[in-house]
Amino acid sequence: MSHHHDSLLARQDPRLDISDVYLFRGSSGTVFVVNVNPLSGEGGFHDDESLYEIKVDTDGDAVEDLTYRFTFDAPDADGTQRWELRWLTGAAASDRFAEGDVLLSGLTGRPAATAEGLRVWAGAAGDPFWIEGSVVTAVKTGIAQGTAPDLSGFDPAAAVNLFADTYVHSIVLEVPDRVLGGAGATIGFWAATVLATDAGGWRQINRCAHPLLNTLFDLEDTERHIDFNATEPVEDRERYGPELLRATEGAVAATGAAPHPAAYAARLRDLLLPDVLRYEVGSEAHFGAEARNGRALTDCVPEVMFELVLGAPVGMALDASAAAGAPRGEFPYLSAHEDFSAHEPKG
Repeated sequence: MSHHHDSLLARQDPRLDISDVYLFRGSSGTVFVVNVNPLSGEGGFHDDESLYEIKVDTDGDAVEDLTYRFTFDAPDADGTQRWELRWLTGAAASDRFAEGDVLLSGLTGRPAATAEGLRVWAGAAGDPFWIEGSVVTAVKTGIAQGTAPDLSGFDPAAAVNLFADTYVHSIVLEVPDRVLGGAGATIGFWAATVLATDAGGWRQINRCAHPLLNTLFDLEDTERHIDFNATEPVEDRERYGPELLRATEGAVAATGAAPHPAAYAARLRDLLLPDVLRYEVGSEAHFGAEARNGRALTDCVPEVMFELVLGAPVGMALDASAAAGAPRGEFPYLSAHEDFSAHEPKG
């Protein structure tokens, strides 16, 4: 009997939905974080012929040179899942049929490490992302319609994080800097989730690098056969550049933030595409409007993306304190689910 991996329901499984990725300097190496299954989704990580991949580009061509591939077993009675991490390099890094080399295995909720200093943690964690619903709706609507955001209904005093008190399922991978070229090397990163097909192949379900890119721009349209998540970063400029140009030019013209909207839009296209998060190994991460280097757990990325696309700042009246739990200073860095859930109101 078929598992119906190609069904719409399977493709929409929240366990394969990448909500955010982060890339920053940890206490002993470079940290990659992939968050999935947002809004406190049940079931942990997908375990039926699926892949979670951390893609690393080491030479700036938006094609992966290293892939860290995670797979998960079905949950035990208490929800614990066994995971396995494989490492693929060179041509194998982009080959979903390549087996690669096993680096490490372990159980969710428990840290694991190799003798060489690679560290892994996977499990439920407080969602470090925060965003104000009425503001993002106004910004998204303005971009789509080519108008300035209508924030007349936004009350800063009543600002609320849409993701307050929710958790995600997170993969945290800390890699020794030397593996990535050492301090000063520039790398690119994106994450992907992949599901087996009934025909015996693989279908990429989701990919993520820059925050909110696919939220603010219409990069998925089944009627026009546009599927951002199924494609690769190296294709982005040709496939999605025209939409970014059109939408950004209209938005900036509406806000009056730039004297030459078309030129501004072209600069933004070149900044965001291909959709790869760039980072200087060994440095402090920061995702800001003026400069971007990886992404730290406490960066206010919605406001940064609003300003980049509109050419003018838009505030949400929220800061990192609105997120679900405070990040920790030590591995695995994210707030553990129990750290904030114990303080959630009951009843």
